[in-house]
Amino acid sequence: MQEYNNKAVVDLHQQQGERLEGVMMKHTVSLFILLAILWWILSGYTKVLLLSLGLFSVSLTVFISHRMDVIDSESHPTHISFKLMIYWLHLLREIVVSNIAMVKLILSPRPDIDPRIIRVSIRQKTDLGKVVLGNSITLTPGTVTLDFNNFEDEIEVHAINQAFAKDVETGSLDKRVPEYVEVTG
Repeated sequence: MQEYNNKAVVDLHQQQGERLEGVMMKHTVSLFILLAILWWILSGYTKVLLLSLGLFSVSLTVFISHRMDVIDSESHPTHISFKLMIYWLHLLREIVVSNIAMVKLILSPRPDIDPRIIRVSIRQKTDLGKVVLGNSITLTPGTVTLDFNNFEDEIEVHAINQAFAKDVETGSLDKRVPEYVEVTG
């Protein structure tokens, strides 16, 4: 009976090890692809010699990162990459819309400037989700994140007028922060 239990434990460890290797390989390959694309975009080189040298430098970087054991789900969260890209597009849209509204406010003969500090309930539960939301609010012109109340899941925001405060109160950014922004294995 003891031998059977030991064999089950060994099998379980082997399965977990194989799963971990598969996850590590996924992160390693995605890091390689990301670095290769980034190198190519930033360098702009198209000659074979320079591309091969870039490929060598990316391979060396990934190899060293793998040997240092720094490639994991925290350093390269592939499980949220697509959702995060969609969020970034929405955030970029919100930044542009807020910039246009700020330009209209600044250039108007009678600017509607009525500063206010508001407290808004948020749905983010993880620290990383709260940081992403707070930074997103601060990136959109007309609003600045001041504080988080972790006990009541609230965020304190300074808005330049009622319209910007209403945008924060609707929670459009809060709803779009990827649900599982917290890094997991």
